[in-house]
Amino acid sequence: MRIALILVVWCGFGLLPTLAADKSPNSACLECHSDKTLTKTNAAGKEVSLFVDEATLKATIHSTNTCTDCHADITSKHPDDNLPMQPPSCIKCHEGPVKEYAMSMHGVSHQIGASGAASCWDCHGSHDMLSHKDPKSPVFKLNLPGTCAKCHSNPGLTREYEMKYPQAASQYMDSIHGRALLKMGLIVAPSCNDCHGVHDIKRAVDRESPINHANVAKTCGKCHVGIEETYLKSVHGQLLAKGDKRGPVCTDCHSAHEVETPKNGHFKMASDQNCGKCHADRLEHYRDTYHGKAMALGKPNVASDVAACYDCHGHHDVLPPSDPRSRLSKNNILATCQQCHPGATMRFTEYKPHANPLDAKNYPILHITFLLMTALLVGVFVFFGGHTLAWLFRAVYLYLHDSKRFREAKISSQEGGEWFTRFLPFERFLHFLVVTSFLLLVITGMPLKFYYTGWAKVMFNIIGGAETARAFHRLGAIVTFCYFGLHVASLIGRSWRGRANIHDPKTGNLSLKRFWQVVFGPDSMMPTLQDWRDFVAHNKWFFGKGPKPEFDRWTYWEKFDYFAVFWGVAIIGASGLIMWFPTFFTRFMPGWIINVALIVHSDEALLAAGFIFSIHFFNTHFRIEKFPMDTVIFSGRVSKNEMLHERRRWYERLVAAGRLDEYRVRDEWLRWKSIARTFGYFFFGLGVILLLLIIYAMITRLTHGG
Repeated sequence: MRIALILVVWCGFGLLPTLAADKSPNSACLECHSDKTLTKTNAAGKEVSLFVDEATLKATIHSTNTCTDCHADITSKHPDDNLPMQPPSCIKCHEGPVKEYAMSMHGVSHQIGASGAASCWDCHGSHDMLSHKDPKSPVFKLNLPGTCAKCHSNPGLTREYEMKYPQAASQYMDSIHGRALLKMGLIVAPSCNDCHGVHDIKRAVDRESPINHANVAKTCGKCHVGIEETYLKSVHGQLLAKGDKRGPVCTDCHSAHEVETPKNGHFKMASDQNCGKCHADRLEHYRDTYHGKAMALGKPNVASDVAACYDCHGHHDVLPPSDPRSRLSKNNILATCQQCHPGATMRFTEYKPHANPLDAKNYPILHITFLLMTALLVGVFVFFGGHTLAWLFRAVYLYLHDSKRFREAKISSQEGGEWFTRFLPFERFLHFLVVTSFLLLVITGMPLKFYYTGWAKVMFNIIGGAETARAFHRLGAIVTFCYFGLHVASLIGRSWRGRANIHDPKTGNLSLKRFWQVVFGPDSMMPTLQDWRDFVAHNKWFFGKGPKPEFDRWTYWEKFDYFAVFWGVAIIGASGLIMWFPTFFTRFMPGWIINVALIVHSDEALLAAGFIFSIHFFNTHFRIEKFPMDTVIFSGRVSKNEMLHERRRWYERLVAAGRLDEYRVRDEWLRWKSIARTFGYFFFGLGVILLLLIIYAMITRLTHGG
């Protein structure tokens, strides 16, 4: 049998011409290779089948070729010569592609011993090879991504050869190109070889590679002809033409394999980061704007009215503002702004989207505004922080010195038998509006200020994104204006009803003395000289230098809190309205007023939130004698013991005037006490959590040098 086999092989190679007349050139090989059980052990020790299906072979593009056309190293003594078979050679018929392959990344890899690199048959097939135009061919355009993916999505190979893009295959299939080709069947969509080449695939660092930085625009321009022309005229294209590697190309913005439609919100979100790779200083201060913060906190479906870099600077046609063709030139900038702000005027274009408030030379007004607001923030927290700490240490000292008496005094003040009205139902209702609107404003506003923290992103996701947060923030602003207007109206109404008190009862004429007593009397919230005396006495008591002062109806810190609301509503409200209606206000104000409003609004809001959740909470709830919460703002009532302990002057004044019974409580607070406490604890706890998050965000910013 072995002799017969050798004779057949000889015949197959033309060595026995007498047998060649009645046998096909490949028949000698198929004598053995038609056996499905024929195998060999490869270099890796794995059993490999040597079976060749004759029917399949005849259907291939090589049906007229002989085995030795590819396996030229086979001798007449095969397989008895025991020589290892060499890889097939395609050079006999495909000299050009073979030479290109030899210089390609795959070919060079083979030359240096990288046996896992792709060879001709890895892409084209072996004994089942078909024309690249045949839909069944592995290199047919619709099949090519899957063929390349056999190696480029193989975790073992990608790790072994340290491929730069191990997810390239899957990324391409999810890209706009991959979906167009594989899901929609658009044969004009690019496949792997349209960008990387066919047999001459080279690394990106190779100057001749179509994916080399200098050649990318030309490669993409094969399909995107008009865009390439526009790009080459842009500032980016001009840099590339000069050989400047800083000039970004298509893949820098659109990526190499994850190309997606620019209309996709995800692309818009990533665009600022892409621009920031080269323009880090511009990105940093873009982040200070509402658009930048909302973009950083957005979702893939980020609001369409959040402006990204290209909305102002252009897409492929980016030009310096000094160029008349630029979207930001003097002739075009208004039209650019009006794309999102239809009512914008030329004053609106004076807004500085990349302003740096620390740059005193280029932005002097913003710098001064920043310094003033920073001084206000630091000054308030240093002054009242010291006041709070001194009070806390004094309270702790007294508690440790005589805790039993301290606890008894606290219990007696909270459970006194006689109760008196301190806040009317209308005042408690207004405070409820203050609390709810303030928390809503902080929850929807602080994530923007601290957009770089994880908790800000989580909070925005819970809220529902930039659009929802903005709607709730404006709702909180409307409620704020409402309660402020209601309070001012009540003051006017109370003054009108009490107008007789400022007239002399004998003459009926206006009495300046009586007017002064009403405006600056003990029942008024207006600061007086007595408040200064109380402040001094209170601070002496902190350090054990005097007795604890006896207060009247309103303490000096309560009056400060009260007028802080007036200040806050005026400053935060005015700056917020400017940002809410920028096109309206810039009709008669310069555009940079928006930048000023942003600084003022942001810092004043931080001051308000920090003050309320720390200083005010301590004065009202954190004090040992009040902890965990003072419910007077919900109940509106205060016990006689507490009046005597904290507001003795008020109690004695009411007794002396015979008006104590006017304030005696006759309501049913106990019936809804638990409900009010529940709301109170919720608001109080939420405020504490927000305070901790703000502190964490500020520490993060400082430690990272932001």
